[in-house]
Amino acid sequence: MKNKLQKAGLLLLGAVAGVLLSLNFSAIAQKEGSRSPLPVEELRSFAEVFGAIKSNYVEPVEDKKLISEAINGMLTGLDPHSAYLDNDAYREMQVGTQGEFGGLGIEVGMEDGFVKVVSPIEDTPAYRAGIKSGDLIIKLDETPVKGMSLNDAVKRMRGKPRTAIKLTVLRKGENKPLEITLVRDVIKVQSVKSKLIEPGYGYLRVVQFQEQSGENMVRHLSTLYKAGALKGLVLDLRNDPGGLLHGAVGISAAFLPSKSIVVTTDGRTEDAKRKYLASTDDYLRGGREDYLKGLPAGVKNVPMVVLVNGGSASASEIVAGALQDHKRAVIMGTQTFGKGSVQTIMPLGNNTAIKLTTARYYTPSGRSIQAKGITPDIVIEEPGAENRAWLREADLDKHLANDKEKATEAAGGKPAAHPEAKPKNGNPDEQPLKPMEFGSDKDFQLAQAVNQLKGLPIELKSTPAVQKN
Repeated sequence: MKNKLQKAGLLLLGAVAGVLLSLNFSAIAQKEGSRSPLPVEELRSFAEVFGAIKSNYVEPVEDKKLISEAINGMLTGLDPHSAYLDNDAYREMQVGTQGEFGGLGIEVGMEDGFVKVVSPIEDTPAYRAGIKSGDLIIKLDETPVKGMSLNDAVKRMRGKPRTAIKLTVLRKGENKPLEITLVRDVIKVQSVKSKLIEPGYGYLRVVQFQEQSGENMVRHLSTLYKAGALKGLVLDLRNDPGGLLHGAVGISAAFLPSKSIVVTTDGRTEDAKRKYLASTDDYLRGGREDYLKGLPAGVKNVPMVVLVNGGSASASEIVAGALQDHKRAVIMGTQTFGKGSVQTIMPLGNNTAIKLTTARYYTPSGRSIQAKGITPDIVIEEPGAENRAWLREADLDKHLANDKEKATEAAGGKPAAHPEAKPKNGNPDEQPLKPMEFGSDKDFQLAQAVNQLKGLPIELKSTPAVQKN
């Protein structure tokens, strides 16, 4: 038996070494300035474990499954955003960036083996049912989530439209799990929305940064300007979970002078050390015509307020940080999510890929977004903030440290809690609250943004109406 295991181990060791070489590990080592040898002893241990499973596990296991799980384990052990994308996950990721996919409409991550909601996507079944950022999903129908990979959990949540799934959710402040039944739908994310709040004041909302978000933004701005020049514009990035980097650069470029720095990245390889400018070279892909040529006159100078909250992540933080550093807009709302890392999709063949964290984002002034986020110029709490417990990057297991604040973290420091992170003592029988509609006449933060643009007094916290008898 031992000889068989050794033989299987040696055979697999050669196979693994071949795979590593085919992935250009030596080239990567050269980019770092030194050629690192393959870790032969560790690979031998891996091969021996593989052989032991093949020979002795209680049931036969396919080689493909073992290798896939090993790759997935390597990546998920790094940080919350690196992952192995099998055929289905890779295809869904590609479809998702186009703005249409099937499922529930939730941006999720993993935390201690469970699925944690980063943000519900607006106008989706999850959003309408009251799923909140920070909710911990512990069961899908009657199947416990513990032990599932994130890809497996996402597959279970996605499915044919008009089919139902029951989520069992733990929510901070609730005494018992909530059971919420959702009906799957075709998720068509309208990435940009707009309206004229009143004559001279426009509202532009970016729900998610997709392939066509820049073009859609220009169309919406053109519609707003048909009624006349704007005196002020509110850019709403609340609950925007991010998306494509070039989309964030393009939307930032709409409001910034040409060639302004939008964001910089830094990582271990030369490719990861970049400056992204308000330039066609950095926001156009595939030889498309420059959609910003169609911007209405006045967009570059219109007074702006940008609304953010704990659900504003990644690409939305890039836009907020760029407009804040260039003093182009007043940032208003609450602390953002803090996802300041770059994920690169590396195809592996057979329609699979890995999503690997390769760099960190920095605002034009050099601030790191990672595990910190963007601090608003004016903190305006959302109504019911005392009932909200935002999940943030810093709360995720294995999150990357903010390299600008490593000394603080090493000393045991931790970002201060924000007002909206206070849990409540909930009623266990209470049904999930329906979310407020952003941009509605009940939107308190939007009302304060308009007051800021008009030069009127603003309220930092909503005051409940007093009932008169």
